[in-house]
Amino acid sequence: MGIEKCQSIELPVAADPQGNLAFAEAEAHIPFPIARTFHVYEIPLGAARGGHAHLTLEQAIFCLAGGLEIVVDDGERRRAHVLEDPRAGLYLPPLVWHDIAGFSPGTVYLVFASAAFDEGDYIRDYDEFLRTVRAAA
Repeated sequence: MGIEKCQSIELPVAADPQGNLAFAEAEAHIPFPIARTFHVYEIPLGAARGGHAHLTLEQAIFCLAGGLEIVVDDGERRRAHVLEDPRAGLYLPPLVWHDIAGFSPGTVYLVFASAAFDEGDYIRDYDEFLRTVRAAA
């Protein structure tokens, strides 16, 4: 896997004068079966999140309010993505390190995940991540 697999996702929107509705269906708009969702809010100014990769977990991240920058890294290349449109997200495949920062005030982001939480799936040390990526190549 590499950062070229980190693809933008554009959700369909049902436009309505009373408020737009963006929706996502597993395996139709999100490229994997959804097993878990979570959202992050009340993020302090200057916070940094992420700072890890996953062995097998796939994720899709959407910024519902505010804005953020997510930097993806495959051990050889890095690429930054700005998320600030609630219908536009980013797919994160396994074995891609990600750092999330640059939060604007009031940011709320939502994550769709392909599996339930499993601490054993996390790689939280960057040097260990590099060793794992090289061994998988």
